[in-house]
Amino acid sequence: MVKAMGRRAMWRVLAIGMFLAAAGSANAQTQRASLEAGKQRIEVEVAADEPTRQFGLMYRSHLPSDQGMLFVYPSSIRICMWMKNTLIPLSVAFLDEEGRILNIEDMTPQNEESHCSVKLARYALEMNRGWFARHGVKAGDRIEGVKSLSAN
Repeated sequence: MVKAMGRRAMWRVLAIGMFLAAAGSANAQTQRASLEAGKQRIEVEVAADEPTRQFGLMYRSHLPSDQGMLFVYPSSIRICMWMKNTLIPLSVAFLDEEGRILNIEDMTPQNEESHCSVKLARYALEMNRGWFARHGVKAGDRIEGVKSLSAN
């Protein structure tokens, strides 16, 4: 019985490792873009297709300062985000078609609570928790550069 449990654990670790390796190679191919929030330059990974949007920033232990992930949707919808399997605290800004911030929500790691746009949104920008507040970026402000990006 001990050997069988050891094998199961070994296979589980192997499967998780293969999953993370595949995710890492997918992230290596992710499109990148530069955005501006007021005077702040932001470097983002662009999640413009369904698999990339679903995986998001899961399993990462660090997000460099002034970097984030921009989720791009094919059309404006009510966007909701959650933090299952996300290890770092994040803030999310929901943006309309013009890149104007509708609302900003702080999110807790490894939590399934939904954080949603207050209106129809086209984009969601995840940054380290508190980034928007630290830089004086608030609802009504515009994020420049998002309109040139489209969803697949």
